Amino acid sequence: MDQSLYSYSLCFALSLMLFFGLHMLFARTPEKEIFANFLLSRRLMGIALLILAANYMVHFFFFVRQIDVNATILMNLATYFICYWIFGSAMMTLLDNRYITRRRVLIHLSLWLVFVALASVLLICNHDSHYRHIGTIILAFWLIIYGLFLSIRLLRTYNRAIKMFENAYSEDIGAYIRWLSVFTYWAIGFGVSCGLLTFLPDKYVFIWILSAIPFYVYLYCCYQNYMLFYEKVETAIQGDRELSETNDDGLTPTYHSAIARHINEWIEEEGYRKPGVTLNELSMQICTNRTYLSEYINSNYQKSFRDWIADMRIEYAKRLMKSNPKLKIQEVSEASGFLSLSHFIRTFSDKEGCSPSRWRKSSAE
Repeated sequence: MDQSLYSYSLCFALSLMLFFGLHMLFARTPEKEIFANFLLSRRLMGIALLILAANYMVHFFFFVRQIDVNATILMNLATYFICYWIFGSAMMTLLDNRYITRRRVLIHLSLWLVFVALASVLLICNHDSHYRHIGTIILAFWLIIYGLFLSIRLLRTYNRAIKMFENAYSEDIGAYIRWLSVFTYWAIGFGVSCGLLTFLPDKYVFIWILSAIPFYVYLYCCYQNYMLFYEKVETAIQGDRELSETNDDGLTPTYHSAIARHINEWIEEEGYRKPGVTLNELSMQICTNRTYLSEYINSNYQKSFRDWIADMRIEYAKRLMKSNPKLKIQEVSEASGFLSLSHFIRTFSDKEGCSPSRWRKSSAE
């Protein structure tokens, strides 16, 4: 092993991990009750990063890799196991404030203790024992399967949240949490690779250390950036949860005709041009239940609420560009109800296959 390269990579990674972990654990957040979930999630991430930093410290100060490679691999696997669960819990907390329960904590801690116990049994085996090598490989596969299980659960929760946003909000609220999906897919690849990279020959083991740095830099930056949008996302999640718990108002099966009449009037008045319109606001405006309004829109238009609103806005924008060809694209965007020019251009391009400027030019020919 190139001891200097190994030591330098450990020193660099350890410094970053300590900074990220301590900052995420102790940095302040806005003093608002709604940030309680974000603070809990970030603290959990900080704890996970400090656990990993402690693992690096053992490598750096006690040279365990040089003493017993197999024992070091088992220590790494046990560290990853507990960190996988903490990472997953931190992510889930951002999407579901009821995810962490005493029962769930006990189950996962028990699994980790069983994992540690099995690793300890393997440590008792002779250094060159065939059973020790086989057992280590089995534990590595267990770790990978465990990580995949946690990732699949997180992705399902994420997809439910995205669907809820699309069915309740005209704006792309889901864009604020897209990093959770990117992080999860990256975590799957990174988690699998960590389980494999820890088996690298000694002279290449620095790759295992350095490969973690981009992953944790991305995680830290995402948390810092997400704090700017967290309040808006959490408000949307809490609002949907409260409404879903009180959605039985005894409407009869004939509610579609009443909703259709009010919706048509709302469309004629161009209510969709109001920026930031939500399903809840519209349901209150037309005096109906938001759950039945969502079901009506989905069944009659075969679209989510967001796509339905976006389509009407795009059609309005096209009419506006035809009737007022001298209007700037920014003015068209604002008049159509879009909160930002970039969102308008992206939505228009997705639906029409070209930018608004190009569409206006081609329609004028």
